[in-house]
Amino acid sequence: MREFSLPALYEVPSDGNLTDLIRRNAAQHPGTAVMARKVDGQWQDVSATQFLAEVRAAAKGLMAAGIRPGDRVALISRTRYEWVLIDFAIWSAGAVTVPVYETSSPEQIQWILGDSGAVAAIVESPGHSAAVEALRDRLPELREVWEIERGALATLESAGVGITDAEVDERSGLANADDPATIVYTSGTTGRPKGCVLTHRNFFAECGNAVERLKPLFKTGECSVLLFLPAAHVFGRLVEVAAVLAPIRLGCVPDIKDLTDELQSFKPTLILGVPRVFEKVYNSARAKAQADGKGKIFDAAAETAIAYSRALDTPRGPSLGLKLKHKVFTKLVYGKLHAVLGGRGEYAISGGAPLGERLGHFFRGIGFTVLEGYGLTESCAATTFNPWDKQKIGTVGQPMPGSVVRIADDGEVLLHGEQIFQGYWKNETATAEALTDGWFHTGDVGTLDEDGYLTITGRKKELIVTAGGKNVAPAVIEDRIRAHALVAECMVVGDARPFVAALVTIDEEFLGRWAAEHGKPAGVTAAELREDADLIAAVQKAVDDGNAAVSKAESVRKFRILPAQFTEESGHITPSLKLKRNVVAKDFADEIEALYRG
Repeated sequence: MREFSLPALYEVPSDGNLTDLIRRNAAQHPGTAVMARKVDGQWQDVSATQFLAEVRAAAKGLMAAGIRPGDRVALISRTRYEWVLIDFAIWSAGAVTVPVYETSSPEQIQWILGDSGAVAAIVESPGHSAAVEALRDRLPELREVWEIERGALATLESAGVGITDAEVDERSGLANADDPATIVYTSGTTGRPKGCVLTHRNFFAECGNAVERLKPLFKTGECSVLLFLPAAHVFGRLVEVAAVLAPIRLGCVPDIKDLTDELQSFKPTLILGVPRVFEKVYNSARAKAQADGKGKIFDAAAETAIAYSRALDTPRGPSLGLKLKHKVFTKLVYGKLHAVLGGRGEYAISGGAPLGERLGHFFRGIGFTVLEGYGLTESCAATTFNPWDKQKIGTVGQPMPGSVVRIADDGEVLLHGEQIFQGYWKNETATAEALTDGWFHTGDVGTLDEDGYLTITGRKKELIVTAGGKNVAPAVIEDRIRAHALVAECMVVGDARPFVAALVTIDEEFLGRWAAEHGKPAGVTAAELREDADLIAAVQKAVDDGNAAVSKAESVRKFRILPAQFTEESGHITPSLKLKRNVVAKDFADEIEALYRG
């Protein structure tokens, strides 16, 4: 099949914007807990009425500080209650949120704030404040910086005491569906992050249709979701806005290290995560079972869960014997895994990277179905997902209701719908390359089956997506590492892997000089020195320099020095000296695997 679409289930209000949701919630569900925040180590519910009041108070402060309709306001913070509150306060002041990863390097912060023309920034910590202050002379449009950990919300509330609720609501109503809500910067193969302009319509279409199609997962007053993804990532924003649109109770976890404890204390009914989270749940449970001398029982339970799930997709279903084994392991093993995930949930949504067919069957087999989806920043997060009642494990699901997926002649996945972005901020060239007659060219290659389920089979572009869902543009860090005199070539790897790593070749011309300076034998080769501590330390310096240009999640954690340079003759470089990544990945598959062992 070359093209598939589904009718919309949600009508986007043409004259509305996302701030309508919090006023609607306060009017229709005034006492319902729509948020929860940690206070003295305990979850404290925030009602729809209370949330609206806190958003208005912050918005008043922004207005008093001179934030005008259409102004860009940067937000640099981990995922926390204040992030969501400030996001809606920025919209309520008529402004546009520019999220920045809290791990971003000074170079990235400077580029995003400068390119977006941000007039103000709200940051989380003293470290963020210092980073922004150090860039002040290079950010002439930046006027205000508030810090969450130094009372930003109290400062804004105090500053806005002279502004009425009516004035805030009037400002909130200025933006319509087609006005920008946010500019999300995403890594590009050219090196500089590109700002994706996402409108209020994009979020309404995305979240409204998702909530309608997954209605049993978004029941007001019954369901809840725990947000632990970076709120600066478009997937995190999907969770935020969908929870408010439904509405269902939303909690935030700033540190992923606390996730296990928070899942058990918050007890969400729905989890939205990346494959790495579900891999960790499985691996941690297996490791614990082995440590307790129950490894064989866990492995048998896992195989039973996988077999049971696969049997569900057959006409006859699971056999009687398989049902009995499954029932036994439900009591012995599966119940404990449910407890780790909070004990109340039956569904999760996974995106950002492939989950894997085996893991998908494992989780469905234990009674915790992970619905895999697919999307990009440019499609306002998920553009396809598996329906709760018609899952096809191994695929990324059907198109978002109201949108179309098309497979081009060369296999590229093309997208069309109200969730597709407007274009790249101040970058007409990149926009023209990405959008043709309203169709977004994803750069990914895929297929559609007879029921319209999409399977991603490869990538046309070089963008890497780690198992944690982080988009990484190899060119940025590769260019920096390659600038070192010792390095001839560098290829970053990490697609669907837990972290970013690199293959490095040594410049043969410079190696002789370096070897002489470091007391190495004359005529020594890279192959002979690839395990040498001095050479490894020298390359590490090059890697450290490259890492300085990117965020922690994009940085190279491990590298392998290869025995020889890439050449046109070896088939690894084109006549124009471009790296043949697929060939390198295939020829050095063992070296890449070695980077992820242990």
